[in-house]
Amino acid sequence: MDTTLLENIHDLDEIDRKILTLLSENARMSYVDIGEAVGLSRVAVKNRVLALEERGVIEKYTVIINPQKISRTISAYFEIAINPASYDDVIGSLMRNHYITKIYQVTGSSKFHVHAILNNEEEMDDLLKNVIYKLPGLEDLYVNVILTRIKDVKNVRL
Repeated sequence: MDTTLLENIHDLDEIDRKILTLLSENARMSYVDIGEAVGLSRVAVKNRVLALEERGVIEKYTVIINPQKISRTISAYFEIAINPASYDDVIGSLMRNHYITKIYQVTGSSKFHVHAILNNEEEMDDLLKNVIYKLPGLEDLYVNVILTRIKDVKNVRL
């Protein structure tokens, strides 16, 4: 993405911000309904949304599924500290694993904050034994299992 197109959130006008807020709350909202909310025609809203997509502000539209509602799941976060020389190998190993849903490089004592969703204890055991414990350069590991989701904001506050 060309960062000169959008240096920061201040490059968006108030109408673009309102459109993004509405879409982040309901990505299926029609251009007509958005237009009514922001005081523009359907065509004007469509043009603004397309421009936001072209600028890379809107990357994609998706469905957020609550895994706890569809099956018995384990949602876990792993704080993983590694030897810096193993960085690329660790990223590659984590990226290839289908249990892992999010990978963040972070500051502090851990190098990575990794999220995984698993169906049961056997899958947790498999992930730990066959992926996490075998990461090259593994120096430290903390595992946190999420018991209850209290607040989980998916959109960006504009």
